[in-house]
Amino acid sequence: MQPFKEIAIIGTGAVGGYYGGLLQRAGFNLHFLLHSDYDHVYQHGLIIDSPDGDFRLPEVNAYHDPKNMPRCNVVIVALKTTSNSILKDILPYVLRKDGLVLTLQNGLGNEEEIAQIVGAERVLGGLCFLCANKIAPGHVQHLDYGLVTIGEYRTDGRPGGITPRLEQLGATLQSAGIEIQIIKDLPQARWKKLVWNIPFNGLSVIRNALTDALIRDPATRALCETLMHEVVAASVLPIEPSFIEKMMLHTEEMEPYAPSMKLDFDKGNPMEIESIYGHPLRSARARGIPMPETEKLYHQLVKLNPSGQTARFAI
Repeated sequence: MQPFKEIAIIGTGAVGGYYGGLLQRAGFNLHFLLHSDYDHVYQHGLIIDSPDGDFRLPEVNAYHDPKNMPRCNVVIVALKTTSNSILKDILPYVLRKDGLVLTLQNGLGNEEEIAQIVGAERVLGGLCFLCANKIAPGHVQHLDYGLVTIGEYRTDGRPGGITPRLEQLGATLQSAGIEIQIIKDLPQARWKKLVWNIPFNGLSVIRNALTDALIRDPATRALCETLMHEVVAASVLPIEPSFIEKMMLHTEEMEPYAPSMKLDFDKGNPMEIESIYGHPLRSARARGIPMPETEKLYHQLVKLNPSGQTARFAI
């Protein structure tokens, strides 16, 4: 397998800007696809503020049109899942014939969408445990954490195991200073991420509150735990009950944080409702598992969504 030297970032927001910036700083050839920030980043590069050390990349390979990008060994998808419909017009131009796609996106169903475009055998899944925001064009503020968990995607939903290419990609990311965890079971990891995302993303919008306020208030704390228990019960593979306590403790220890869904809502952007709520609800219902509080939160968010999205999960 060829070294992962040419890497594309699709979606240069907080996630793509932060991890892509680290990879370029480490000496890899990065190619960033941008939309609204293109002119600024093309002229001025990227700025990363981080408790691990601020840095600036005054020159980056910035693109507005995927047809102008070189074909890359690895394509990292860091778009919001609300934009996944455009991937069919991007990935065929950017991915090498022997290349891999790593999706760093929230929720469920993203690997399946990408597999329909490039083939399931070329898809890896990743989960970011990162507190970071884009605070200005080309300017990312990293607040806390940074772990990336990566695993193999399988169409049958079973664990993909640890493969040589997964280890190679993990070593590539790790060499850039990115904390990496390689996992055998991607589906379980996605449900474990939902244990945090389902309560804190949605309630941050409904209650107009940051994570610290949600966890300090006894009523919202109890609701967070109820939602977490629903996710654990609905997971396709067992999640240890102690994981809920671990997530609550991590949230208590993190800096006051506005989850991505709140940031999108406050900016008037579409929220990632279907990937974080709709898809898990449909999966649970297909297996006869009720998630009443999650369903209630889903419908509340759909009504507030700036895109005017209609609910795809029927009561």
